[in-house]
Amino acid sequence: MNFKIFKIGAVVLSMLLLLVACGEEKNTTVNTESNEQSEEKMATTISFNSSQYKLAGIQTGKVTKRNISDVIKLNGKIEVDPTNIAVVSAQLGGYIKTAGLIVGTPVKKGQVLATIENIEFVNIQQDYLESINEFTFLEQEYQRQKQLRDEDINSKKTFQKISSQYNILKGKVNALEQKLALIGVNKQRLKNGAVSRTANLYAPISGYIKTSNAVVGNYVSPTNTVFEIINTDKVHLELSAYESSVGQLTIGQKVHFSLANETDFNRIATIEQIGKASGSDRVIIVHCKIDKNSLKGLLPEMYIKSQVEISTNTNMQTVIPSVAIVEYDNKDYIISEEKTSEDDIDFNLIAIKKGVEQDGYTAIEVSEKPLDNLNIITQNAYTVVSALKNSQEGDEGGHGH
Repeated sequence: MNFKIFKIGAVVLSMLLLLVACGEEKNTTVNTESNEQSEEKMATTISFNSSQYKLAGIQTGKVTKRNISDVIKLNGKIEVDPTNIAVVSAQLGGYIKTAGLIVGTPVKKGQVLATIENIEFVNIQQDYLESINEFTFLEQEYQRQKQLRDEDINSKKTFQKISSQYNILKGKVNALEQKLALIGVNKQRLKNGAVSRTANLYAPISGYIKTSNAVVGNYVSPTNTVFEIINTDKVHLELSAYESSVGQLTIGQKVHFSLANETDFNRIATIEQIGKASGSDRVIIVHCKIDKNSLKGLLPEMYIKSQVEISTNTNMQTVIPSVAIVEYDNKDYIISEEKTSEDDIDFNLIAIKKGVEQDGYTAIEVSEKPLDNLNIITQNAYTVVSALKNSQEGDEGGHGH
């Protein structure tokens, strides 16, 4: 048998089971008729006395009518928009000279994350200074030769030669300026003589440090990730739907979802985009916008469970709080309560077939008896199941005190 035991006080449960097992004639059990029909009843009926009842902390309620939507159950996770993820690397490589940002540290766009040291930085700056000085002279010569050519004073060949030299050097200067930009060197400061063998790594976006591989003294190549930054301000819901379910999904449908450790589907999202192709696993990705009131506590890569509303039934359905349903001998039951005397309360397990679960309630599609006028256990129902199981095991194995 599989039993889902809810958390209750260990001492309370032990005392309750002991009272049931001791078999006070007035308090316990189970019908003792000898025929086969009575044995079947014995498996689903048990009595508590008033002390046991109080100790169990049982609460009861009635079945109600609610308008329950037809839903598809999908799993997924919280993801970040691609524009809110950034990887920081050392474009030309080098040794980490200064660092200190740990995972979870908030950063602003443009903030210095670490300092890289590389002798190549000096070579690039030196090459740039030499080239820019040469280019300044060559540009003047180019303008002079161009004027002479316009006046047809110099030869065409002479002008072509100086034009070629000018364009080659101009391209080299532009390329060196791009390298300076990659390593974060300000070319204006460099022109003023500020040559440095270090360069800073800057945050390209605002957010939080998700990954940090910056260790002082370590060498990092251009392909290594030094930092990964993630901005959690804009997260969305990414659901995984099998091809067979996609036909029931449309843009604009409401999604009720919860985190793995939450029981109620109280968070809301709306379907914004449905994928057009599936992978080898036959799963299609569905992107959903999360309601602003449902964002609290959400972090990237958190797994979620969801229910997508595909239609709303026009007929009200019989429902019970989901916590009132127990699993016993691989079947679903609810437990009714009936007071038979001043000191005795009978509990009967009623087999049901569950329907759609939504907002903490479960529709009951079929039950073995009418439920409208019954008191149903809505809290600590598994206390009764545990006591019933304990009583059965005592009857099968025998016990004495």
